[in-house]
Amino acid sequence: MVVKFRRKSAPSHRGEASAPVEDASVEGAPAASTRAEPAAPPVGPFDIASAPDGLITDDWVDLGSMMLAPAPGKELRLQVDEKSGQIAAVMLTADDGAMELRAFAAPRNGDLWNESLPMLRDDVQQRGGATADLEGPWGTELITQMKVKLDDGQPAVQQTRIIGVNGPRWMLRATLLGRPAMEPSAGKEWEGLLEQVVVNRGEEARPKGEALEVKLPPNARRVEK
Repeated sequence: MVVKFRRKSAPSHRGEASAPVEDASVEGAPAASTRAEPAAPPVGPFDIASAPDGLITDDWVDLGSMMLAPAPGKELRLQVDEKSGQIAAVMLTADDGAMELRAFAAPRNGDLWNESLPMLRDDVQQRGGATADLEGPWGTELITQMKVKLDDGQPAVQQTRIIGVNGPRWMLRATLLGRPAMEPSAGKEWEGLLEQVVVNRGEEARPKGEALEVKLPPNARRVEK
């Protein structure tokens, strides 16, 4: 299922320095108090309860447990599990790559991402792949490489970059594929999209690690394979 984005998302400010404030003191006059530099805009992913005022607008996509800002040039694809009929993953896709998003229930003040890392490493290695840790904007990330066959039968190596973000009683996992997973410059745009994700966990008691339900937005359309 696919949702088309049409409007431009707000620019990312993570990592940008604030403009310096000029000294307004006059020679011979008492020194003026130093003005504080303006605080950098907050970046996410955000919890629904602490998202900045005015961040979410009418053109955002509401998926129940996640809300996404418009992303021009990207398609939002919802992968449905054929057996259960439930949405298994959310994918933002473009010509150069994709980002998969999954949200999970977590304990209050827990660190589900670092608990999950050993299991993710083991799973990849047991399937013949290689893993490496990388320190990124949100802490430790996981780089994986798996041997695959291309459509023409030629062997290749598929690399992914997996990012985990701990929130209040939730954990958001983002998996980058394609150029965004291999080239830091290509990954910056996708990091900006991740910064604007808003997670709505709900108040229900949930087992640790349970996937948060993704709901189909009203403007989705089914795409046949």
